[in-house]
Amino acid sequence: MPTETFEFQVEARQLLQLMIHSVYSNKDVFLRELVSNASDALDKLRLAALRDDTLDADTSDLHIEIEADPQARTLTVRDNGIGMSYDEVTQLIGTIANSGTAAFLKELREAQEGAGGDGLIGQFGVGFYSAFMVADEVTLVTRRAGETQGTRWSSRGEGTYTLETVDEAPQGTTVTLHLKPADSENQLHDYTSTWKIKEIVKRYSDFITWPVRLVGGKGDGEDAAEPETLNSMKALWARPRDEVSDEDYHELYKHISHDWRDPLETVRLQAEGAFEYQALLFLPAHAPHDLFTQGHRHGLQLFVKRVFIMDDCEELLPPYLRFVKGVVDAQDLSLNVSREILQQDRQIRLMQRRLTKKVLATVKDLRSADTDRYRTFWREFGAVLKEGLVTDFDNRAALLAAASFASTHDAEEPTTLAAYVERMKDGQEDIYYITGQSRESVENSPHMEAFRAKGVEVLLLTDPVDEVWVGTVGEYEGKRLRSVVKGEIDLGGDQDEAEAAEKEKHTEEYAGLLGWMTEHLADDVKEVRLSSRLTVSPACVVSDADDLTPALEHMYRAMGQEVPQTKRILELNPDHQLVKGVRQAYARQGEDLSELTEAADLLYGLALLAEGGQPKDAGRFVKLVADRLERTL
Repeated sequence: MPTETFEFQVEARQLLQLMIHSVYSNKDVFLRELVSNASDALDKLRLAALRDDTLDADTSDLHIEIEADPQARTLTVRDNGIGMSYDEVTQLIGTIANSGTAAFLKELREAQEGAGGDGLIGQFGVGFYSAFMVADEVTLVTRRAGETQGTRWSSRGEGTYTLETVDEAPQGTTVTLHLKPADSENQLHDYTSTWKIKEIVKRYSDFITWPVRLVGGKGDGEDAAEPETLNSMKALWARPRDEVSDEDYHELYKHISHDWRDPLETVRLQAEGAFEYQALLFLPAHAPHDLFTQGHRHGLQLFVKRVFIMDDCEELLPPYLRFVKGVVDAQDLSLNVSREILQQDRQIRLMQRRLTKKVLATVKDLRSADTDRYRTFWREFGAVLKEGLVTDFDNRAALLAAASFASTHDAEEPTTLAAYVERMKDGQEDIYYITGQSRESVENSPHMEAFRAKGVEVLLLTDPVDEVWVGTVGEYEGKRLRSVVKGEIDLGGDQDEAEAAEKEKHTEEYAGLLGWMTEHLADDVKEVRLSSRLTVSPACVVSDADDLTPALEHMYRAMGQEVPQTKRILELNPDHQLVKGVRQAYARQGEDLSELTEAADLLYGLALLAEGGQPKDAGRFVKLVADRLERTL
């Protein structure tokens, strides 16, 4: 096949330009990415050979080679792994088939101006492009194991690339970088230097399970030497803790996750007995952009007796811990294990239970041991962790013990449910909460007025999942979780005779108005009644104790579930001057209540607006408000 020239996909072209003109302070990471890609290719070949006895591939000496040529200014990274076919090269390198590309480019541009962009290049699986940070031209020659024909790909990163088939190509992938001149001011080192290559491999890739060999070690005045293995190849999870530094763990985390920051916490676990395995898990310092998208890849790396089996093993942790990265090395699983087998495997289920409990215990311990790091963790992952309160009954108590929630008790510090219960007022039977889109909106809700006036603490829940888990959990230590926007609220405690008399008086005075308004607004509300939760606002809308909230109705409909429209209850504040005025107008107008209908509609519309909703006919509501204002001027 003759050499053909193609144009990069638009996103790939933008990414290349960012790489070429980047201002990254640490360009060394390009070699980490290329070695990491090579290691993945070797893992995949060994796994393919285990599962397919007929695969025509040489697996006798799997390794990675790095070769530098100072005279030609080239650096070559090659592996004898799985390789790529012609179509795979086109798909994986000519385009970026990733829904997160736009978000990645945005993060990349933002990181250029900050201190933390050095490792973003690998985060979205496009680490290969990092080569253009240090090279004017990149050539890739590859042959997929089991095939006879290879492919050559080449580009100068200027918007196009060439592709051609080649008859003579070794199994695996060879990437040759034609390096830019060294430029110390721009942190562009001499990457043909032997000591520099050794330094980078030792720092970033020492734990790679395959030998990384420096071949033809020419540089710094040295003669060509025998291939030298640069990495120790020791599995960090199998080494004693006192032999491994935090920096070693952090580099393994970056290798696994393609994250550029250090992890927030490292979790070690070693299980012995009838079923032995080792685990090294990491809690990231920030949430990935696609944590809540359907295509988010998650799970741990699974090894069996140090042999890599699969990436993204979802069966090892529940979905609400999908942000956890790490490695699990089992001793007794079959090397031929598949995802279908894992779903039914008893040992895998036991591992998942143990790993889940260990992670949750670590989060709980983090809260008491390091408040700042816990606060960071909960800000980034609290919303996804709370999904487990809905789906994981067995670990619900551990989740509640590890969780924290914003509350009216403190504007800055969140609280635990245990601390809330300790602060409950004498006679208070329920744990009160309110849900909404932001702390500001729920704090300013009219439903909060009586609680604020009485000094009763309320949990402020602003994540979408909060609407679901509070109803699923129901109670904590015998205390009912109760929404301040549902049912009737009575915070008065023991009423004196004067208060009781006042309440009875209001009931008598407003009976007629409430009955008429209930009939007038029957299409929208099930009842109009006096409120015990309002002290400042004229009106609010509440749900019955067992009804779905509007937010929950909307959530179910968004998931394609049909739920009936629920009528709610309009509550009026009998001490508010506007409500008093409506009652007096009702008494004056007798049977002709035509003008009063506008006032009733306005009260209902104001109540909807106060909770963040909107009137059914917004145009008519605006006209009513304008007309009323005009009459008062």
